[in-house]
Amino acid sequence: MSESGTSGSSRGSGQGARGGSRRNAQGRERNRGPQRGFTESAPSQRTRRADPARLVAFEVLRAVAAEDAYANLVLPARIRHHGLDKRDAGFATELSYGALRGQGTYDAILARCVDRPLDQLDPAILDALRIGAHQLLAMRVPAHAALDQTVGLARAVIGAGPSALINAVLRKVSARTLDEWLDLLLSTETDATTIASIRYAHPEWIVRALRQSLVAHGRPAAEIDGLLEADNAAPVVNLVALPGVGSLDEALEIGATPGELVEGSALSSGGDLGRLASVRDGSTRVQDVGSQLVARAMAAVDLGTGPGAKTGTGLGTKASADLDAEAETDSEDAGERWLDLCAGPGGKAALLAALARQRGAHLLANEFAPHRAKLVRQALSAVPRDAWEVRTGDGRDIGAEQPESFDRVLVDVPCTGLGALRRRPESRWRRTPKDLVDLGPLQRQLLNSAIDAVKPGGVVAYVTCSPHPAETTAVVSDVLRKREDLELLDAGAVLDSVSLTGHLEAGHELTAQLWPHVHQTDAMFLALIRKLA
Repeated sequence: MSESGTSGSSRGSGQGARGGSRRNAQGRERNRGPQRGFTESAPSQRTRRADPARLVAFEVLRAVAAEDAYANLVLPARIRHHGLDKRDAGFATELSYGALRGQGTYDAILARCVDRPLDQLDPAILDALRIGAHQLLAMRVPAHAALDQTVGLARAVIGAGPSALINAVLRKVSARTLDEWLDLLLSTETDATTIASIRYAHPEWIVRALRQSLVAHGRPAAEIDGLLEADNAAPVVNLVALPGVGSLDEALEIGATPGELVEGSALSSGGDLGRLASVRDGSTRVQDVGSQLVARAMAAVDLGTGPGAKTGTGLGTKASADLDAEAETDSEDAGERWLDLCAGPGGKAALLAALARQRGAHLLANEFAPHRAKLVRQALSAVPRDAWEVRTGDGRDIGAEQPESFDRVLVDVPCTGLGALRRRPESRWRRTPKDLVDLGPLQRQLLNSAIDAVKPGGVVAYVTCSPHPAETTAVVSDVLRKREDLELLDAGAVLDSVSLTGHLEAGHELTAQLWPHVHQTDAMFLALIRKLA
C-alpha cells in the first residue's frame, strides 16, 4: 500500500444537489459544496471510495462493537474476503489492532474535538474517528492521506453528511502530535492511576489490578508502566512444532527465527503462515511461548518417589530437560493417563498429545462446548489418533465420574484474560471487575474436580492467562487450605527446567508467573499441585 492510499473514483454525480432535500434515494446526505469541504482537496479530487485495507479495519471495529466479535477471528476472514496482499494485510492489521488497543486514549482526545458526548455519536462514526486518530497519531501515514482516506471511507460506507463531521474532527486531532495531546490531557491530572490509564489506554480498574498483580507475584509496583507499554506492543507470532510430529524447517526458510525460551519454538515477524504445509496440516501451530512452557512443565514433573517428591520441587532425580531426548527409549511415563480438563480451542491439548505419544501416555481432552470440542479435534488431528481422545462435557463432573484416574491433569480455567491483552486488544474494554467475582467459583470448582480426578502421587497444573491474584494465588490457597492431601510443588523450578535459558525468574512462593514485559510472553500463571499418596 502507498502511504497515501488509493484515491478511488466518484460514487455518483449527486444530481439535484443544488435544491430540495439534501438526502438522496438511499437516504445519504449530498455534498453541501466546497464551502463545507471534507479535505483540502477540491471536490473533484476528494476520495469517494473506501481503500480496501482501511475498509477491513473499519469492518473489524464494527464487528467487535456491534457483534461482540473477537478481532483475531474477524480480521483474517476480512483480509481474505477483500483479497489484500501482504503489505495491505499488514497495514489493516496494525490499523485494526492499534485502534482497538488505543481506544481509551483516542476517545479522550476525540472528546476534546467533538461538540457532544461521544456516546451520542453514531457508533460507526466513532469507529471511523478512532481509525483516523490512530493513523494521525501513531502510524507513519501523512496527515493529508490519513484525512483523505478516512473521509473517503466514511463517504463510502456511512454517508456524505457524517463524513463532513469526521473531516472536521480529524482536522482538530491532526493539529497536535500524540505527545502534545497527552501533555494537554494530563496537565491537570495528579492521580497516578488516571495518568497511566490515559497514557497507556487501559481502563483504570485494570491499571490497579495489574499493579496489584505485580506486587502479589513478587515484582515491584514500579514495573506497571513497562507492563502496560508491553500490552500495547504488537506481539511477535510464536510457533511450535509438535514434538515428534511437526517441523519448523518451512517457517525458518521464510524468515522465522528459533525461539530463545523453549525447544521446538520459533518467532515469526508475520506473513501468510497459512501457506505453509506444516501449519495447514496442524503439525506446526501458532501458540504463545508462555502456553508452550506451562504445558511442557505439566508433562515434565517427576511422579516418582525420589528426592524431588520429598522436597516438593517436582523435578525428581532426573532433569526435565533430558526427558525429550530420552522420550523414545524411556518408559517411565508408559501407560500414564493425562487429562486436559478445559481443552478448547485445543492449542495446549495438541502439544500435550504429541508429548504423551512420545512417552507412551494417553491424553483425554475435555471441552464443555460442542463447537469448541470440534476445534479441539481439529487441533489434535495432526497427532496419531491412538494418543488421544476428546470428551464433550462439563469439567466439573469428571472428578466424580472418573475419580483418581489420571496421572497428570492440566486445568487451564476460564479467566478474565488480563494476561493476553496484547493479543486480544478488545478485551480490555469488555472486561469489568464483576468478571473476577463471577469466574471465581467456577475456577475453584474446576480445580477441585481436577484434584479429585488425579491419582495419589499425580500432579495437577492449575493455569490461567491472568496474573490477577483473585484468579491465581487466591484460588490455589483456598483449595489447598480445605484439603490435607495436597502439596504445592516449585512451579518456577519446573518452568526453568523446560526453558532453554534455565533461569526465567518467574517463581514466587512456589507458584510461577510469566510477564509480557519480562519474558515477552502472555502473563501465564502456573501452580503445580501434587496429590499425596
